[in-house]
Amino acid sequence: MKVVPFLRVFFIVVLVSMLSVTIWASMQGALWKVPREVATHPWFIATLFDAYWGFLTFYCWVFYLERSLPARMLWLVAILLLGNIAMAVYALIRLIRLPADATMETLLMKRA
Repeated sequence: MKVVPFLRVFFIVVLVSMLSVTIWASMQGALWKVPREVATHPWFIATLFDAYWGFLTFYCWVFYLERSLPARMLWLVAILLLGNIAMAVYALIRLIRLPADATMETLLMKRA
């Protein structure tokens, strides 16, 4: 199985679903109006920790790949503010630049 076409579809699905659910949630109510009982619930806090550690783990790969400090900082801010939306966009940018028969190594490793 060719991995690049599969991953392109996968990250398009991630991006579309995240944009859809984010738009839907925004139309239901503002993020800053989350009830105190929810925002202080242990599972809400644990989920936030889990998400942000995942974002920072993904960012380690971005930091490795990006050569310039401005690009590194821009992607850090984007990932921390937009989460999986920014991560899907970053992955799609990488995947679009690769030929369909590229290997995982080509995707994951820094270009010479």
